[in-house]
Amino acid sequence: MQAKDIAELLNEPACEHNKKSKSGCAKPKPGATAGGCSFDGAQIALLPIADVAHIVHGPIACAGSSWDNRGTRSSGPTLYKIGMTTDLTEQDVIMGRSEKRLFHSIKQAIDSYQPAAVFVYNTCVPALVGDDVDAVCKDAAQRYGVPVVPVDCAGFYGTKNLGNRIAGDSMFKYVIGTRDPDPVPAEAQRPGITVHDVNLIGEYNIAGEFWHVLPLFDELGLRILCTLSGDARFHQVQAMHRAEASMVVCAKALLNVARKLESTHGVPFFEGSFYGVTDTSHAFREFARLLNDASLTERVETMIAREEARVDAALEPWRQRLKGKRVLLYTGGVKSWSIVSALQDLGMDVVATGTGKSTEEDKARIRELMGEKTKMITDGSPKALIGIVKEYQADILIAGGRNMYTALKARIPFLDINQEREFGYAGYTGMAELARQLALTIESPVWQSVRKPAPWATDSAPGVVMTATGG
Repeated sequence: MQAKDIAELLNEPACEHNKKSKSGCAKPKPGATAGGCSFDGAQIALLPIADVAHIVHGPIACAGSSWDNRGTRSSGPTLYKIGMTTDLTEQDVIMGRSEKRLFHSIKQAIDSYQPAAVFVYNTCVPALVGDDVDAVCKDAAQRYGVPVVPVDCAGFYGTKNLGNRIAGDSMFKYVIGTRDPDPVPAEAQRPGITVHDVNLIGEYNIAGEFWHVLPLFDELGLRILCTLSGDARFHQVQAMHRAEASMVVCAKALLNVARKLESTHGVPFFEGSFYGVTDTSHAFREFARLLNDASLTERVETMIAREEARVDAALEPWRQRLKGKRVLLYTGGVKSWSIVSALQDLGMDVVATGTGKSTEEDKARIRELMGEKTKMITDGSPKALIGIVKEYQADILIAGGRNMYTALKARIPFLDINQEREFGYAGYTGMAELARQLALTIESPVWQSVRKPAPWATDSAPGVVMTATGG
C-alpha cells in the first residue's frame, strides 16, 4: 500500500474529527500499534464473514496471537473459525518463496473447504520484502474460479482503526457491487407490506446479541442485505450496494464503507445503536424516516410501544435494585455513549466513561447524555482506573477483559462489556440481560467476603506469624 493510500484512509470526510482538523486522523506514531495494529484491525472487521477462508500471509505468530479474538457467532458456516496461515519462515523470505507459498495456500484452502471466497491478509514481513499479493490473488482467482480478495494491512501501516478502514476499503474495491441480491422469497412477502432492503455496518454479532434484534426487522418488513460483518456471508457483502438505507453501528470502524455507499450508489446512512431501550427505539425510527414509508412508520411505532411496555415491566424489579448505583465505564467507540444510555435507562449513574477509541461524534453524544462537565477517560492504566473508582466511589467497573484482573485485585465488581463477553446486550431483550448481569455482579456475596480483614490481621498481630520451622 502506498503512502498516499494510507493518507486517504486517514482522511475520512464523513468523520466529524476531520471537519475540525484538515490533516485528518493522527498519523501513526512509534508504539501506537501496541493496542492492535492495522492487520489486527482488518482481521477483526472481516473475520466474522463466516463462509470465507481467511488466510494470514505471514509468520505463524501473526495468526496465532490474534485469531478469533472477537466472540462473534454464526448461524451457519463455521469456516471462519479455522485459522489459516502461510507460516512464512526465514528460508521462505531468503529464497524468495513466499509468493509461491501463498499461491499453494490458496489452492489448499479451496480444495479442502470449497469456500465462497478467500481473503488474504498481508502482514509486515511480506509487505517489507515486496510480495505482489494482488497479483497472486488475481492469478489464483482466475485459475480456480473462486474470488480471492487481497487485504493489504501490514501492521506497520498504523493502528487498529486504520486496519478497520483498510478492510472496508478492500470490500468496496473488490467485493461490494459484484452481485445483485436474491429476490425476496414468497414466504417473506405479506399483503400490504413493502419489503425494504437495509445494511448494518460495524455490527459484529458479539455473543449472538444481534439475534435479539433480528426478529423485529423481519416483523417490520426490513430485509437485512448484509451485516458487515457479524454472521455475514460473502454473497451478502457483494450485494450491499442495492440497499435502500444503512445503519452504522460502529462509526470508528467502517464509516468509510457507509460514506462510499452513499456517494457511489446513493444509499443513505445514519449512525445508531441497539444498546438500551431509548437507542434501540431511535434506531428503528431512523430507518422509517430514511425509507419514508408511512406504513412502515406505523408498524415501527406499534412495535416500539409493545416492546417498550414489555421490557419496562421486565426491568422494573432490576431498576429497584440498581437505581443510584455508580458506574465507571471504560470502553470505546460506539459503546462509550451507547452503553451510557442503556445504564441511564436503568437509573444508574455513570460517573466517567472511556473515550480512547471514540470519534468526535461519540464524544458529542457523551456530552449530550452526561453533560458538559462529564469525566472522559483516555488513561486506562490500572492505577488510573482504580484511582477514579475510589475518587467517584464507583460501585462497579464495566470494561473489557484486559481490565478484569485490575478490578478483581482491587476487589471491585467487574462486568465485561467488550468482544470477549459471554452475554449479548443488544435490543430490548438484551437490555433485560444487561440489568440481570449488573445486579448479579454488584450483589454477589463474594465482595463482602473479600473486603473483610483477614482473620490474622488484628491490631495485636498485624502480620503473618512465622513458626520456628519457618511455616
